[in-house]
Amino acid sequence: MPETTVDLLVIGGGVNGAGIARDAAGRGLSVLLAEKGDLASATSSGSTKLFHGGLRYLEYGKVRLVRESLIEREVLLRAMPHISWPMRFVLPLHPEMRFEGGTPISTLLGLIMPWLRGKRPGWIIRAGLFMYDHLGGRKILPGTRTLDLRKDPAGAPLAPEMVRAFEYSDCWVDDARLVMLNARDAEARGADIRVGTEVVEARREGDLWRVILRGAKGEESVMARALVNAAGPWVGDVIRDVVHTQSREGVTLVRGSHIVVPRLFDHDRAYFLQGSDGRIIFAIPYEGKFTLIGTTDAPHEDPSVSPRCTEEERDYLIAFANRYFAKPIRAEDVVWTYSGVRPLYDDGASSATAATRDYVLTLDHDGAPLLNVFGGKITTYRRLAEAALAKLAGRFPQLGDDWTAGIALPGGNFEVSDKVGLVERLCGDYPFVAGGWAARLIRAYGTEAWDVLGTAKSVEDLGQSFGATLTEAELRWMRDKEFARSGEDALWRRSKLGLHMSTDQRAAVEAWFAA
Repeated sequence: MPETTVDLLVIGGGVNGAGIARDAAGRGLSVLLAEKGDLASATSSGSTKLFHGGLRYLEYGKVRLVRESLIEREVLLRAMPHISWPMRFVLPLHPEMRFEGGTPISTLLGLIMPWLRGKRPGWIIRAGLFMYDHLGGRKILPGTRTLDLRKDPAGAPLAPEMVRAFEYSDCWVDDARLVMLNARDAEARGADIRVGTEVVEARREGDLWRVILRGAKGEESVMARALVNAAGPWVGDVIRDVVHTQSREGVTLVRGSHIVVPRLFDHDRAYFLQGSDGRIIFAIPYEGKFTLIGTTDAPHEDPSVSPRCTEEERDYLIAFANRYFAKPIRAEDVVWTYSGVRPLYDDGASSATAATRDYVLTLDHDGAPLLNVFGGKITTYRRLAEAALAKLAGRFPQLGDDWTAGIALPGGNFEVSDKVGLVERLCGDYPFVAGGWAARLIRAYGTEAWDVLGTAKSVEDLGQSFGATLTEAELRWMRDKEFARSGEDALWRRSKLGLHMSTDQRAAVEAWFAA
């Protein structure tokens, strides 16, 4: 039996790998994506879950990165209005707000106005928000406004000394579903998506790569015309131990931890909170009943060590939030924590916070091409994929043009403003699906919610009920269409229903997959 030969073999099933696989498949290349765990099982499910420009990056002079990210917000929002939606962010003005030491803006301000040295005054924040509103050609999202927190409901959960705030726009996104939907669309366009498949060895043979894959059925050899190393935190390990090449580029591993607590406020806006140490965190409405607080920036030395939110990080986030909220958060209020390791390009920055969030692509074309992907942020994954294919264009003269801007991901073929109407239509077509349940299905599946429910005429037609509105029909969809192989995949990445379920209910889901 002849060996399989593909145009492109992608190592890594995070957002960058899945995005590159989708883009390449849509241009007519044969693609194989190998992910040793589950899709989005590392960094790409451990984000703060925002499509945002990165307001604080303006302090570091990263205007191009911010502009590109701001443009992408609305491109992505239109392509996935089910798993992403606009969100307003309230930025309270606190007297202890300070720059992180050494940023270009803080240094310049200290020279021009030495009496403000280190301080982050409200007027400079407003100037930054003016740039934020106008850099990206904003069309859908509303602009910045000033709030009187003594009158606006956003002030109710805050400490009484908070009297003024700015409110601006960004977008929330379900990061793990974003990755999965890119992988699904890549598969629909001809890509071979393999989860639970590790690349253990790759070596050049003439103008091809011979790649050894290890999956559930043992080892297999595949030939590839080009190799993409999108292994995230393991990008350096792949360079050194899998492809055995030399590279002067490297990554700085930074752990970002988050805590989830019972809902701190009743409205649907988020908070952008600034600390006395120059850092910022977000407090975001999460899964209806909770508030998500994060993130930290802590060095993480070894990618083989699973990231965990330490007690110090938990306590840091609690203390940070407690400077703003009237009702104190306690350690025992934390119902869940999660962490992700961000593989930031090693630019020699003085701290984890200062390290660039931009991406860097390096092409080793000493024989069959090897493209290494360093850094990046979730908001620019689609642009990163375009840049990656541009790097490889010389190897594939038949490569099609850029195409992903404006093309919906599965289930996202509706207008941003139509989400409420879709929920109402789903309730009309399936009267046994209550409003909250219908809203969850639309936010997860969009127009594919009808495919998930199928011909069901009652709840009983959906099979076993596991709690938190999760039924056997939905699990079958996750297994058969979304690459889910375990209860963890289903409850913590394809959804976050694990937060709403008991230990016994979660065990029943795990048993269903094992059966």
